[in-house]
Amino acid sequence: MSTDITVIRDPDRLRYVAVDGERRVAGFIDYQESSAMLALTHTEVDPAFEGRGVGSALARAALDDIRERGLKARVICPFITGWLRHHSEYRDLLDDAAPSKASE
Repeated sequence: MSTDITVIRDPDRLRYVAVDGERRVAGFIDYQESSAMLALTHTEVDPAFEGRGVGSALARAALDDIRERGLKARVICPFITGWLRHHSEYRDLLDDAAPSKASE
């Protein structure tokens, strides 16, 4: 099921990166940042890590970081939009203008 994954924010590359215990990149979320908001634009998981919870770990870590930093999230990425449908505990982070169906 889940792999030993650590997610780090790489502000130089504007991405959250998931790495395994051997420091191999398992996936990432690209984002754009403004003073009050992060737009989550794209999620990608390496095929070798699919089905192991990497996408969920990335989504949770990114949204937890956004919350800790007092920012809002604009979700453009279809994966995260779908993930949010099952994780209502993060809906308070969504920017009202976000083109997301997560609040439905």
